[in-house]
Amino acid sequence: MVKTAWVTDSTAYLDGALINHPDIYTVPLTIILDGEEYSDGIDLTSSQLFEKLKQQKNAPTTSQPSVGAFQELFEQLSKDYDQIVAVLLSAKLSGTVSSSEQAAMLVSIPVTTIDSKILTYPLTAIMKKGMELLDEGNSLEFVIEQLESLRETNETYVLIGSLEQLHRGGRMSGLQFFLGSMLSVKPIIRIEDGALNVKEKARSEKRAKEKILNYLRVSYEKYQFREVYILYGLHEEQAIMWKEELTIEFPLLEIICCPLGAVIGVHAGENTLGISWHNGLK
Repeated sequence: MVKTAWVTDSTAYLDGALINHPDIYTVPLTIILDGEEYSDGIDLTSSQLFEKLKQQKNAPTTSQPSVGAFQELFEQLSKDYDQIVAVLLSAKLSGTVSSSEQAAMLVSIPVTTIDSKILTYPLTAIMKKGMELLDEGNSLEFVIEQLESLRETNETYVLIGSLEQLHRGGRMSGLQFFLGSMLSVKPIIRIEDGALNVKEKARSEKRAKEKILNYLRVSYEKYQFREVYILYGLHEEQAIMWKEELTIEFPLLEIICCPLGAVIGVHAGENTLGISWHNGLK
């Protein structure tokens, strides 16, 4: 039987069932605060990040794992595995996919790199589905085809906690930032084909959440998917409150609250709140 190692990056949220899984390996991204580097999830938690941000003189930045970091891991895994599947953060948000693809050309073990076009737990859900399909005896080619199809069904809507941080990190244009900050507009950010785009604007967070709820309502009625992921920056209580509201209307949906992590927090801010689902995950 072919033995497969699954690799992801530190923006993925690994729940209790996965964090100690023997075949899952994580490559951390780097966070740079006033010239000091931290490995995401190892040297710096989300709560530590947001505390440090209050004292920063310069805009924080993040950087992708190096080609060498992936190469070192792949070579190590080649001693115990026959193949590697890497499911990673959207290539339009980070160069992590590129680092993995370059490293794959430097090692002898076969490596398949999948651009999830998403992040955090929705990324993890794609990887979990791949593991499930491979364990059922499907070919790797079939599994890759299914995962690439699944990722295209994702819908993610986010209320950014700090438009200024998003703008300073290069993820939002100057015009969009100006409109959002100066006119007290709450933009609803959608991740489309792996990139951040303004879906529409609302006059308040309450109105924005009502609009997002309607997106969810329409999609659920059409696709009857099984899971929804509530994504939050630092304040879990906001996510739990939203979960309680959604549970009343969608009692059959499994609603999972997931922290965005420090790397995403650098760009989005501690008050960020979002929701995501895969229409194809049934």
